[in-house]
Amino acid sequence: MINEILKESEERMKKSLHSLEIAFNRIRTGRAHPSILDSVKVNYYGSDMPIAQVANVVVEDARTLMVAPWEKKMLHEIEKAIMKSDLGLNPSNNGDVIRLPMPMLTEETRRNYTKQAKAEAENARVSVRNIRRDANTHCKDLLKEKSISEDEARRAELNIQKMTDTYVAVIDKKFSEKEAELLAI
Repeated sequence: MINEILKESEERMKKSLHSLEIAFNRIRTGRAHPSILDSVKVNYYGSDMPIAQVANVVVEDARTLMVAPWEKKMLHEIEKAIMKSDLGLNPSNNGDVIRLPMPMLTEETRRNYTKQAKAEAENARVSVRNIRRDANTHCKDLLKEKSISEDEARRAELNIQKMTDTYVAVIDKKFSEKEAELLAI
């Protein structure tokens, strides 16, 4: 019973960490990376599709992304979707592909992206702590029902706390790496 609680808590914490990694990938660092366009949705015959499902997104060079649509008539729709997104990118269309040059980051934009990364990291920490609270509550409920002993409940809470500390440390490390990446000139 306690092992199930620990296992479920760890799975949920891993999902929180994965969500943080996805959020960090969306934050621009001045280098071209296809995941920057993950949040862009393109109108594809009446339904909104992720850009990766209607075009091939590749890194052309360190500061340029190239978007090659699978259907030529989608070129204008993709360009329009990129312009509508709040990514601050200016697509250039040559009739076959769309090129997205990554603008240089100013000191102010670097600081704003760092604040955004810090907020994402804090959201992940809060999520992990909420998972800890849920698991501890579940253990206390089992103790009240007399399904487990006080020693087992205390041991479980200690294990949950260790797991929480581990995941919070990983989140802090990932934030430090992202911050260094953003502030590097």
